[in-house]
Amino acid sequence: MTLLAEGSRGHLAKGLIRRLRLDQGRNPQVYSIGVKELWSVPEGTLPAGEVIHTMGHPLSSRQFGGGFIYGYGNNQVALGLVVGLDSIDPGFDPHHAFQIYKRHPFVAKLLDGGRLIRYGAKTIPEGGLFAMPRLYADGGMLLGDSAGLVSLPSLKGVHLAIQSGMLAAKTVDEALARDDTSGAALAGYEARFKDSPAHRDLHRVRNFRQGFKRNLFLGAMHFAAQLVTGGRGLSLSGRYVMEEDCDRLEALSEVARGFRERFRDQLVFDKKLTFDKATDVFYSGTKHDEHAPCHLLVRDREKCRTVCIPKYGGPCQHFCPAEVYEIATDPRTGEKDLKLHPGNCVHCKTCDIKDPLRNIEWITPYGGDGPEYEAF
Repeated sequence: MTLLAEGSRGHLAKGLIRRLRLDQGRNPQVYSIGVKELWSVPEGTLPAGEVIHTMGHPLSSRQFGGGFIYGYGNNQVALGLVVGLDSIDPGFDPHHAFQIYKRHPFVAKLLDGGRLIRYGAKTIPEGGLFAMPRLYADGGMLLGDSAGLVSLPSLKGVHLAIQSGMLAAKTVDEALARDDTSGAALAGYEARFKDSPAHRDLHRVRNFRQGFKRNLFLGAMHFAAQLVTGGRGLSLSGRYVMEEDCDRLEALSEVARGFRERFRDQLVFDKKLTFDKATDVFYSGTKHDEHAPCHLLVRDREKCRTVCIPKYGGPCQHFCPAEVYEIATDPRTGEKDLKLHPGNCVHCKTCDIKDPLRNIEWITPYGGDGPEYEAF
């Protein structure tokens, strides 16, 4: 038996779900990108265990997301910005938005006198109960983030991942005892899940993320209705639907005033409070074998040149939080083309999710390469 617990947008889990159609009849999975830094701050800045959640700033009213600030021990503070990948703006840059977030007077005061220790980014599956695939197949099961087990209002998934592991372990024990690892035998895993506290937790907020599809204010109204109706909300069917994140992106010509225009004057990297992507990538500790095959597969480079760059402006250069993608201009011809820097990759999988042409695929890199998050 193979238990897939690869985290968000797992390469094997994604292929298994697609091949066996485990998501048939479900909502498409949707994601957010979380960009995070760990800081060492002066003593007494934020007590250990203190949790601060914010919503909105510096995002537009049509974007879902907000910030978090957690007080750790040893005078450390973790903070970040989580933004829905269903943004319509091809120029939106989550890393740059996070840097602007830190310039807010409340946040800047918390970090005053501190120093950056670590940087990281990852995607978060947010589709909830209606986007979860079937959890089992012949000889295999999906656990944790690979199954979309995240409770969005509290931004928590670790406890759900642990519960899924316990339920899967019981199912494995039974299957081995009967010497039967077929899908029928492993269906007990999903039955256990539906009778578990994890399912009850997700059922209460099953329409949460979908309610914020249009804008922040309508989302707040939808969530209020869900609280009153036990999660049903305003939908007659009791189920809100979503589109895939990559399908929400609009052409540059259709976005009246994008992110870069709104915050052009505020985007300053002083290397004390705010940092450019290359500097933050250094603090991620990411390492890749320079001789390894590229783990970011661009299926059709011609589409990048003739469709994506003219229509969307090369959005990968913006939505990637690690400067992996660069739109380079040939000084002789003036033509634009895509250039890759896979050694920068922090394995967040954003490109695999948000590319509007579905032209990029993240695959597992050679060896044990990638970011080092031991300080998180």
